[in-house]
Amino acid sequence: MIRSYESCIEACQQCIIDCQKCLSEMMGKESHNDCPNCCMQCVEACLICVKFMLADSFFAKKYCGLCAEICEWCAEQCQQHDHEHCKKCADSCIACAQECRVHMV
Repeated sequence: MIRSYESCIEACQQCIIDCQKCLSEMMGKESHNDCPNCCMQCVEACLICVKFMLADSFFAKKYCGLCAEICEWCAEQCQQHDHEHCKKCADSCIACAQECRVHMV
């Protein structure tokens, strides 16, 4: 069963990397929206989601749904910025949300 989550785990891992990069780049900068707050929450959501998938938890599908929601929110926030790291973060969040949505059913 864990193997069936492989693509979602990879998408979550990439999202963690790109959100963490965006978060570190945005720290101390003024933002007109929820970036970098969304990145911090997205990193945590993806980490938890990966843990539940690796454990083949009964709740993994529910966490995938929540993770997708958080990733979509983060993508929406980061897309509003012109920074390259924000664009990359948004792309990773969208990819992760898509993978999570596939695995939540």
